[in-house]
Amino acid sequence: MSTLPIYRWRLAPDGLATRRQLRAMGLRPGGQDVAAQLERPRRRRGPLVAYLYRIDRAKPVRPMTPAKRAALAAAMATRRTCPNCRIDAGYCIPRSLGACIPCAYPDEQRTA
Repeated sequence: MSTLPIYRWRLAPDGLATRRQLRAMGLRPGGQDVAAQLERPRRRRGPLVAYLYRIDRAKPVRPMTPAKRAALAAAMATRRTCPNCRIDAGYCIPRSLGACIPCAYPDEQRTA
């Protein structure tokens, strides 16, 4: 088993990219193995690690199908709908609150 080459932050050679960088180019790793590792040092904890993939082996992103688009729209509508008042809040309801702002803080909404 060979170890991965490790590059410091911003010093990776051309031809390698992270998943985010591939996505920005309209590509995906496409099942290839990780080619290298990128490390960004931090002061108080261990380094941040990102995996690098070869751009020449990357494949184009699969197009969104109508079924996937509909499923994503339904999931986002569920995240925006308050479970208490059943109203579309217009934003994704925070999981920490579990309800829209007016339902989570009813006393503060009356005084404002």
